[in-house]
Amino acid sequence: MNFELLKKRGEIVRTVRDFFYYRDYLELETPCLSPHLIPEAPIEIFKTNLISPYGEDKNIEMYLTPSPEIWMKKALSEGSGNIFQITKSFRNSEQKGKHHNNEFSMIEWYTVNADYNHTLTITEELFSLLSSKFNAENIKPPFIKISMKEVFFKYTGIDLEKGKTAEDLHREIEIKGVGDSINPEYNWEEAFNSVFLTYIEPMLPSDKPVALFDYPVQIPCLAKKSPDNSHYERWELYVNGIETANCYTEETDKKTIDHFFRNEYALKQKSAVNHCVDFSYPDIFNEHFPPCSGAAMGIDRLVMAVSGCDDIKDILSVSF
Repeated sequence: MNFELLKKRGEIVRTVRDFFYYRDYLELETPCLSPHLIPEAPIEIFKTNLISPYGEDKNIEMYLTPSPEIWMKKALSEGSGNIFQITKSFRNSEQKGKHHNNEFSMIEWYTVNADYNHTLTITEELFSLLSSKFNAENIKPPFIKISMKEVFFKYTGIDLEKGKTAEDLHREIEIKGVGDSINPEYNWEEAFNSVFLTYIEPMLPSDKPVALFDYPVQIPCLAKKSPDNSHYERWELYVNGIETANCYTEETDKKTIDHFFRNEYALKQKSAVNHCVDFSYPDIFNEHFPPCSGAAMGIDRLVMAVSGCDDIKDILSVSF
């Protein structure tokens, strides 16, 4: 264990917590276990069982939460106001490596009456504080801000406006000469992700944080669509070339969320680990649910960036 780095980690986490306390965000501490989850087809989860002493028929299947979103949105629906939480989260079926751990620390926060632009400003203010306090020039704002449409064209020449269907996107990929490494059987999302991970993500600047915003509507998520329905109001933040944060202007329409739940649940049937879904959950998105923006940031990766580490094991108390 590197106790100097662990001490610095504690100082960074305390600074992040104080940042939100100073802005009057309420800190929550919600369960890491849940009897049901928000269905998200790309995310594999960990399953366990609550064993009842009163017989097997009383046992309850439980799941480790991949994020605290499911509980935090319930708090928002009950009038919590601005909230944040620093917690453990869990992702199954992900390769362990220098930037990945199946159990990781996350900060998630929600700001009412805000959108993704407002949350990006808050994130820049947080990074400005961390950069100044810990002499971390590599995270110093302003962030580089570029849309997904722009970044695809910049690094591959692919025009996403000309590739709105899977067939059209594969045609664009072939025309621009990157098709040899992309499976022609991929659906739109698979082809998009393959191009992004192979040709774009490795080229992103590492000397400044990069905010990639306005995600294609072909990749379903619980972000609100832009007024012209051309994209989702979503950004992801890359720090030192590593994905570190994800933000939405949160979708609050009950019918849209219910549709998302049912579609993603159907896709989850093909997952390695399926889970229960509460189809009454969208009912919390009623007239009392506030317009808001939410962001989730990996604490471990943030600490790595501030500390200048390139291996997540260096800033964990225990890794295995």
